[in-house]
Amino acid sequence: MKEHILFDPVEGVSIAVVPDDNAATEEGKAGWQVYLLNHNAFPLENVIVSSNGYGTKEDGEQVRTSTLRHVFVEVAPHSAVPVEPIDPDLFRLNNQYWVSYYRGSQIFDKKFIFVPDSIVAANLISIALLGRSGVLHS
Repeated sequence: MKEHILFDPVEGVSIAVVPDDNAATEEGKAGWQVYLLNHNAFPLENVIVSSNGYGTKEDGEQVRTSTLRHVFVEVAPHSAVPVEPIDPDLFRLNNQYWVSYYRGSQIFDKKFIFVPDSIVAANLISIALLGRSGVLHS
């Protein structure tokens, strides 16, 4: 059954984590926003983004965040949609975003994993679709 499903490679889809001055945390830290970017000339349909964080604390304790699921009926061509805010305290964990979508009747999916401490100012690049700087994972 699963072996009968074609899994073509995902192209033109990425996840970005962007500083957001409008999303400050309760402690007054700068907020960050996660975006799904569609660089393709076609829309993404029935999109599901599943997110969670996991890793190890300094004391060796295993940590796993709740899994959040976000649904978008369509993501237009050459556009970006906000997925969720992210607390900077989670940047020390692996932050995983599993994106699934349809193009016609074909399903596509890909995991995007930001490794610990990769979401930092030193990794900010200009992201044309957003017109802002952020950490891009493609």
